[in-house]
Amino acid sequence: MCGIVGYIGSRAAQDVLLSGLSKLEYRGYDSAGVAVGDGACINVRKKAGKLANLAGDLEAAPLGGTFGIGHTRWATHGLPNDTNSHPHTTEDGKIVLVHNGIIENYLTLKEGLLSRGHTFKSDTDSEVVAHLIEEAYAGNLEEAVRAALAQVRGAYALVVTHVDHREIVAARTVSPLVMGVGEGEMFLASDVPALLAYTRRMVFLMDGDMVILSDDGYRITDLQGNPVQRDVDLIEWDAEAAEKGGYDTYMLKEIYEQPQALTNTLLGRLRDEKGEVDLDIDLDPRSFKRISIVACGTAYYAGLVGEYLIEQLARIPVEVDVASEYRYRNPLVGENTLAIAVSQSGETIDTLEAMREAKKGGAQTLGVINAKGSSMTRELDSTLYIHAGPEIGVASTKAYTSMVSAFLMLALWLGRARGTLSDKEGAELLHAARELPRLVEEALKPERVARIKEVAEKYAHASDYLFLGRGVNSPTAFEGALKLKEISYIHAEAYAAGEMKHGPIALIDEKLPVAVIATESRLLEKTISNVQEVRARAGKVILFLSDGDEENAQHGDDVVYLPRAHEMVSPVVNAVAMQLLAYFTASALGKDVDKPRNLAKSVTVE
Repeated sequence: MCGIVGYIGSRAAQDVLLSGLSKLEYRGYDSAGVAVGDGACINVRKKAGKLANLAGDLEAAPLGGTFGIGHTRWATHGLPNDTNSHPHTTEDGKIVLVHNGIIENYLTLKEGLLSRGHTFKSDTDSEVVAHLIEEAYAGNLEEAVRAALAQVRGAYALVVTHVDHREIVAARTVSPLVMGVGEGEMFLASDVPALLAYTRRMVFLMDGDMVILSDDGYRITDLQGNPVQRDVDLIEWDAEAAEKGGYDTYMLKEIYEQPQALTNTLLGRLRDEKGEVDLDIDLDPRSFKRISIVACGTAYYAGLVGEYLIEQLARIPVEVDVASEYRYRNPLVGENTLAIAVSQSGETIDTLEAMREAKKGGAQTLGVINAKGSSMTRELDSTLYIHAGPEIGVASTKAYTSMVSAFLMLALWLGRARGTLSDKEGAELLHAARELPRLVEEALKPERVARIKEVAEKYAHASDYLFLGRGVNSPTAFEGALKLKEISYIHAEAYAAGEMKHGPIALIDEKLPVAVIATESRLLEKTISNVQEVRARAGKVILFLSDGDEENAQHGDDVVYLPRAHEMVSPVVNAVAMQLLAYFTASALGKDVDKPRNLAKSVTVE
């Protein structure tokens, strides 16, 4: 989940590398480093901490040269310090590399290298590969990298250069790597936003690909040296789309981008007034007898909403699994199972491996994914892209609501095709879906945002939080608690409201804020009963109600009104309020909401 950038051309490489790394700092920010070649030598500079530490050092003493590699690290092996920062070099400094991923057999390899006289400077698994390349090097860097990787087991995006060669050699297995094609210059990065300031022509490298960049262009081979052809894709995003656009943070910008993101998700897919949708999915909706949804984190909670929607509208049994557990429990799947992998990046390693496990069992596979050209999209039978655009903030916002909207369309598609959803019901839900961008825009009106900010600041110094919801909004409570934990570092738990009295009620006292999603639904009366149980124990109730529900306002210590929405689409609208509550709580506490501690945007290692 580290960030990688590479460049060869005529520009000042240091500037290109720093620019690219700044767009990838969300992937890793324990440390940062660059290596720049000038034809005579390769100079390495690296610093623990955020990228600004490295940038300040380079401003004081710039590195000259027109090719190089850079890295932002999220530590897996070894403490986050200057020594363990990337790039890593061999003893003589001639071979330099950066690495994203994990070398699973590095201890065995390291023991062998030590016995053969190699000296290690760091505690990382990555440095092992540099020494393996050194042993194999006989004048041809490409062949040396290939020989070294033949000994490696694990996940990697690896970028290597050598003082005697004006070229960059890169390879990937599992960990993402994209190449940018410019005019007389070439680029590499872990993700597209790092390169958009320079080119929109991208080549998405696949597992087992090796690419050799030089002033003459590029060549792609497999790990055995056989030539490989990959398409050059024109990326629709521009560099400005990945910037903050006047907002204080990426997260706030992305919260406000949700009406447009939802429009993009739904655009052209909602067909007629009977609830027909066109998802361009190459699967037979009548062939499934059960559905397995696999995902992690925020995507997992989107999957829980999807479970509710699909079972209600299409009447197919659905189970939702944490992807990291699914692959190890020998799941029961077959040709009549649809496995749905949910991931913003399409690179989440646990979800990718869970999807592969389902495929091995014979399941048909579908992805609910944002990033085109990602690893998952190349292995899935079909993909439902959410089209949310680039999401830079580590805590997901617009990707989550777009995923939930995608699940609504998927449930409609399945329900209509299987005959479980009538014309009338389909028309009603299709209308509700079309209203979503407007409803979210309404939820973001200044007076509503100001009210949530007021409530967030009131309870910002609470040590604990409880979130409650029922039915289709039970996952919204879980997502709300996750957002608060991620960016404010306040301990928060979430429960289906009916479960509160089965244990968590013991935690309630006058110091505990309890956020309750009580918008219009068929379970509203039961939810209010749960609220009364909280009030009876002096808990501080933050009540999220639908516009016009003045009758139930008496049950809250603080009330936030949200736009009234159809129950089946309400999780999208209600999630916006959860995002804002977390955002303003973290802001009140002075936290860096875009780069929460210990987290990375795309988790590409187990």
